[in-house]
Amino acid sequence: MLGTRFCYNVLPFLNSSMNVLVVSGMAVALAMDCFAVSLGMSCGLNKLSGRQTFRLALHFALFQFAMPVIGWFAGENLLRPIERFDHWIAFGLLAFVGVKMVRGSFRAEKGEEECPVDRTRGLSLIVLSVATSIDALAVGLSLAVLRVNILYPAAIIGVICFALTVAGSKLGPVVGRIVGKRAELAGGLILIAIGAKILAGHL
Repeated sequence: MLGTRFCYNVLPFLNSSMNVLVVSGMAVALAMDCFAVSLGMSCGLNKLSGRQTFRLALHFALFQFAMPVIGWFAGENLLRPIERFDHWIAFGLLAFVGVKMVRGSFRAEKGEEECPVDRTRGLSLIVLSVATSIDALAVGLSLAVLRVNILYPAAIIGVICFALTVAGSKLGPVVGRIVGKRAELAGGLILIAIGAKILAGHL
């Protein structure tokens, strides 16, 4: 994924002082998928309420914080086998939610679905949180190899992820207004496209 490749390029520049610009750049790279997913989600729902936006941003940020910590403690023996198929996991999870949104858009058009499904809660929220944070596992492992304290960069990653998720959720309604009644269809296609991008980046 783009975030992983960027992070591998900047990791050699980390030192004991943990340059905040380098860590912030790494965090932005990791959070770009969260930004794009939140844009697609808010486009699909046409608009996210303040509570929905906070819930989405909080879960994305928590997972982006936790995954590097897990990778840091898990070590190479556990993570190396996962790297062989993590992109398939991310693609499958994003495609799963994206296809459900696409199907929901057609049901709504036929009048079979009275109100859109809130995908900022329940299983869909967990699925998206995992899919957008898998990259961070490998970053945590790399920081462990460099013997870098994980809490500081993980905290910055979480904070920047939260901010970019909120930004994406605010831009989504703009896209929704442009595509009109096809907003949920566009949101689902955005999620599928993100998954395809992740898959293509590895294959």
